[in-house]
Amino acid sequence: MSMPQPPVAERRPIVREHHGEVFEDPYEWMRDKTSPEVIAHLQAENAYTEQVTAHLEALRTEVYDSIVARTQLTDVSVPEYCTHTSGQAYWYYTRTVEGQQYPIWCRVPATDRDHRPDPSSAVEGEQVLLDGNIEAEGHEFFSLGAFSVSPDGSMLAYSVDNAGDERFDVSLRVFAQDRTFGPFLTGVGHGIAWVGDERLVYTRVDEAWRPHEVWMHELQSDPATDRLVFSEPDERYWLGAVESRDRRWIVIADGSKLTAEWWLLPIDQPQADPRPVARRTEGLDYEVEVGDGEVFILHNANSDDFQVSRAPLDWEREGDELAPRESWRDFAGPSDGVRYTGVDAYRGHVVVSRRRDGLAGIEVHDLAAAGPQGVRPVVFDDPVHEAEAVSGDDVDTDRVRIRYTSLRTPASVLEYHFDSADLETLKVTPVLDHPVHGPYRREDYVEERQWATAGDGTLVPLSIIRRADVPLDGSSPCLLYGYGSYEICIPPTFSIPRLSLLDHGFTYVIAHIRGGGEMGRAWYDQGKTLAKKNTFTDFVDAARWLVDHGYTSPDRLVAEGRSAGGLLVGAATNLAPELFRAVHAGVAFVDCLTTVLDPSLPLVVTEWEEWGDPLHDPEVYRYMASYAPYENIAAVRYPAILATTGLNDTRVEVVEPTKWVQQLRHTTVADPDRPVLQRTEMVAGHAGVTGRYEKWRELAFELAWTIDQGTAHHLTHDDAD
Repeated sequence: MSMPQPPVAERRPIVREHHGEVFEDPYEWMRDKTSPEVIAHLQAENAYTEQVTAHLEALRTEVYDSIVARTQLTDVSVPEYCTHTSGQAYWYYTRTVEGQQYPIWCRVPATDRDHRPDPSSAVEGEQVLLDGNIEAEGHEFFSLGAFSVSPDGSMLAYSVDNAGDERFDVSLRVFAQDRTFGPFLTGVGHGIAWVGDERLVYTRVDEAWRPHEVWMHELQSDPATDRLVFSEPDERYWLGAVESRDRRWIVIADGSKLTAEWWLLPIDQPQADPRPVARRTEGLDYEVEVGDGEVFILHNANSDDFQVSRAPLDWEREGDELAPRESWRDFAGPSDGVRYTGVDAYRGHVVVSRRRDGLAGIEVHDLAAAGPQGVRPVVFDDPVHEAEAVSGDDVDTDRVRIRYTSLRTPASVLEYHFDSADLETLKVTPVLDHPVHGPYRREDYVEERQWATAGDGTLVPLSIIRRADVPLDGSSPCLLYGYGSYEICIPPTFSIPRLSLLDHGFTYVIAHIRGGGEMGRAWYDQGKTLAKKNTFTDFVDAARWLVDHGYTSPDRLVAEGRSAGGLLVGAATNLAPELFRAVHAGVAFVDCLTTVLDPSLPLVVTEWEEWGDPLHDPEVYRYMASYAPYENIAAVRYPAILATTGLNDTRVEVVEPTKWVQQLRHTTVADPDRPVLQRTEMVAGHAGVTGRYEKWRELAFELAWTIDQGTAHHLTHDDAD
């Protein structure tokens, strides 16, 4: 039987010339994703990928069935308490039902916060606020953008994306009438905030998909009469708007990747103009949390690793700044080796989030106690973990929720009581018995933190999990995951789908490389703009460390990265193609230079602070050209490649992985045992398909491919010799 042949796109060279440098791009013509020719090509790629991976059908089914078997399909979240301005309190929660794709959002009347209901069985008075399964009927894609109950609890404003392009349509549900009105706002950005019970605040996006305007809508009026509250002309800056926890302010965040400016608008003065907390200063990055008559500011004015300050908040203050920098007073930090990452203010207590050695931590500050005795750290035992303070809606709460997990600890909901300092476990995500592997037991797995040494001597943290019976003699398959951009941390979290990898003998490793935020702001600075190559060499050095220490071998090592992580694995593959058996690049930013050169494309101008501006700076142009994955493919044997993407992705256009796949096939040394594949979801965006069962099928496809590539039945050419 003849082997299936991959689709071959026509090479139609387009010349790109900047700063005296010429690049001939044979596939740029494929950028028009509405072209019937391009659509036909993507469909042909999908058909080819299906043919080449047809032998994995049983493995895909096994992985999918394993995910389903281990998941509590009919489940309920831990209810959250909320008191409305009407005086009525409710417990809010979500349900999932076996056989249904989407959650159901519910509430039940509450008497007090100490008598939490158990909605795992029927609860008297339960009210369904929104059923995602009903909302998704007739649509291949369903993503909820905003879900916001009015201050008095009588209405729900919510927004939906049915394409994957992250443009949302807003509707209103009036509970007493059991009626839904709308959508009455279309094509808006993420998020909705209430201004009292009669107005909504939302954002509009420009042609580059940048939220650049904040608008106010009165519920009884025509949207054409909506008021423009705030606009940001600088193309580097994004806007967002939320209500403060005490429902007294609309808080407008106005920021680039390096500089921020925050604005407040009193909810009881909806016609007023917003005022800045502190005026914009280039390089000053800050966030604002409104407290009781004051603001808490997370900022980098005195330390690259941030600190928290506090300042009085007075709308009647002279001048336009509500809390000018000279009024800021130290509250938490700075502290050597600690990156402060968040602050949540409640009446009487403030919760501060931070990182040390790449691990998340939480400390609670009692505002009534002075000095160090008023600061209590929340202690966790796992050597590799992630802990997140959940920002609650109730300013008068006496407790805070914490989401906790580790690589071998299922996601847990904890509750920290301010007065007693007790840490109560409310729920641990159940992991059901597997028909083959039996019950999930933490002790069957080993999780550890190791440190790989980069070429310049920098120690790079690795989060590792494997079954306890996996040998460290180089014979085991391994999946190495990385990201390394935008100061984003990749948390060491538990995953039910990942158990399929581990049960097939894989070691799973997260490389916390430079360009991410795990080790502080300097860690980020050392992996961006003209230092970006550190991100790629860190990843390659982490891979070599794993091989050198017996965790795996090059013929069993699979690399994975998504979005900017797709750029990472593409660049790492160009640097060391011999080091990896296979590479999975999801929604991969592999044609980064072409994209960042075009300010008319979505998000590009905002990206210049991350990558540099190659359009106007020849040094940046040449530096990016030297690592852009699409432009640096070598004529040697490469790993097997799986590029997954979504047609409606607005963050990384589908043209990027499409061009990359074609150039890989054209340039590299062909190896039928290491095919180059592309799989495009034709109704999806940056995050892939929606619906939990469909998402699990997507994951099962990717995991089955990874297992097949990493397991030992493959022979490398060296082995065959």
